[in-house]
Amino acid sequence: MSSTVTKTRRRTLPAVRRRSPARTATAALALATVLAAAGCSGGEASGPSAVGAVTAVPAALSPSASGPSSAGGSPSPSGSASASGGAVVRLTPDVTARMDAAVQRVLSQTSVPGVMVGLTTPDGSYLKAFGVSDKIAGTPMVTGLNMRIGSETKTFTVTGLLRLVDQGRAGLDDPVTKYVPDVPGGDAITLRLLADMRSGLFSYTADPDFVQAFLTDPARVFTPQQLLAYAFQHPADFAPGTQFEYSNTNTVLLGLVIEKISGQPLASFLKQQVFDPAGLGRTVFPADASFPQPHARGYTNQTPSGAVEDATDWNPSWAWAAGAAISDLADLQKWAKVLATGTLLTPATQAERLMTLPTGAPGLGYGLGLFVNHGWVGHNGSLPGYQSVTVYLPSAQATLVVLLNSDVPYRGSEPSTLFAQAVTEIVSPGNVYSFPAAPESSSTAPAAPEPALEPAAA
Repeated sequence: MSSTVTKTRRRTLPAVRRRSPARTATAALALATVLAAAGCSGGEASGPSAVGAVTAVPAALSPSASGPSSAGGSPSPSGSASASGGAVVRLTPDVTARMDAAVQRVLSQTSVPGVMVGLTTPDGSYLKAFGVSDKIAGTPMVTGLNMRIGSETKTFTVTGLLRLVDQGRAGLDDPVTKYVPDVPGGDAITLRLLADMRSGLFSYTADPDFVQAFLTDPARVFTPQQLLAYAFQHPADFAPGTQFEYSNTNTVLLGLVIEKISGQPLASFLKQQVFDPAGLGRTVFPADASFPQPHARGYTNQTPSGAVEDATDWNPSWAWAAGAAISDLADLQKWAKVLATGTLLTPATQAERLMTLPTGAPGLGYGLGLFVNHGWVGHNGSLPGYQSVTVYLPSAQATLVVLLNSDVPYRGSEPSTLFAQAVTEIVSPGNVYSFPAAPESSSTAPAAPEPALEPAAA
């Protein structure tokens, strides 16, 4: 982060806006994304010039291409961004061959080293890996590898919060200051507004000082309090509840809320309340840069020079509750359905979770720690070296998981989006997963990841 680098924005949900006129190094840690749509996983900045955010969003979702989106109008579980939709086609040999060709085409176009794709329907499944998991060794990608999932972490963190709500230990309309002191304007920011990305709090991953600190030393350990300090030195972007804007700050605060209420470290709480009840035996929330074997190596251009480097062992502490989790394809296939159908929650709480609000991107709504993308319910993720998409189509009882070992964008698009779009164009033409690409003209150099919905925290 010592040198100045300008990059295109990564998008998972609408991308996080670049706000600061300073241009240290740029990198988007969004998810995913998420939502890349985070991914996580955005959009253009307002004001003079802007600096990129680190992507994860750190994969996770990013704010919309047109900036924050108005939250006016009624929350809706139906409509263009709803979970409604049609069926998926049968996985005949012809359809499978078309999917193989589509995935190979995207792999070649984007220069992604390797990808695994899992599609499960009531009539069959498609589970394949393409490319390599290690560019130097040339090791083939296989479907059983662990992967960093960036802003998909937000789905776990918010599920943990909603479990506390169902247990009567927290209320969605509690102000965050009931649990975490000294949040600017926190008396008017509820846990609900943090979970659905409408708090107005600046995302620390868009702060130039944070970006420089991270890129200068990717092994650095950040505490949640340090991350919030980067965010809180900026004024709010808008009044709470008035607009949508993907911010990793929101989910970091929810992680601290969970720790305060439960009296447990976030990692142990998530294992006890989310991972174990959901049967996710390979999903972990690491306390450091450790990465369970076997795993793919991940490659990023979120570097001071913009050159592609191996980011496998970079410390994900900067993403914490917003993007640090690790999982594999089998666990995420389970999780997609659990998340979308509310297995771990009461029906009333799940109904609130699915009340999505507009994000500014067509066909994309954001609820409580998840999005609805043209009928597909879930999240994406992106952080240096890795991207992911985990979604479920309720109308067809279909699950789609995409995991890849690169976050380098292609013509303004997250590669994870391009893989998911290529697959859904074939199997669910009435519900095609997509995010708008960032205009290529907006970039002056190689792009940095965001998340993905992620957006960017992973």
